[in-house]
Amino acid sequence: MSFYEQSQRILSPVRAGYIALTFAVALLFNLLPWRDVVGLPDMVALVLTFWCVHEPRRTGIGIAWLMGLLMDAGNGALLGQHAFAYAVLAFAAISLHRRILWFSLWRQAAHVLVLLLASQFLMVAVRLVAGGVFPGYAYFVASVIAAALWPAATYVLLLPQRRPQGLDENRPI
Repeated sequence: MSFYEQSQRILSPVRAGYIALTFAVALLFNLLPWRDVVGLPDMVALVLTFWCVHEPRRTGIGIAWLMGLLMDAGNGALLGQHAFAYAVLAFAAISLHRRILWFSLWRQAAHVLVLLLASQFLMVAVRLVAGGVFPGYAYFVASVIAAALWPAATYVLLLPQRRPQGLDENRPI
């Protein structure tokens, strides 16, 4: 099936419980004890970006702020660092969601890369203003890896919404 055929498919409505489950899994992934691993993508930011692009009416800045506070508390980071960056990320993703969805998955990933890099720059800026040290340029590799995961994340997160491929002769849709 070509990309055009896939993009023309009608998706079932997403359930709020499924969105909450994906955020919970992403949060658990981020809070696992692998703080020193370089290039580990921020799965909460990736899932947040995905839902803000695909379901902007169900996921917004409030959820982004809450997830950021949970990340700050879980990581022992400066309180509000992730919350501020995730709120700006959600605002930007919601503002650009119609534009992003017009592109193919890899071009969407390029847009997501810019959004995730901006989010990481905000986190570093807050850390530096608070008197922290610059984490190095390897810190930004995580955004590149997360953007590379965008097509796979899109496939996995949209999986429950896909309708069966079989056509019924009695129903045209």
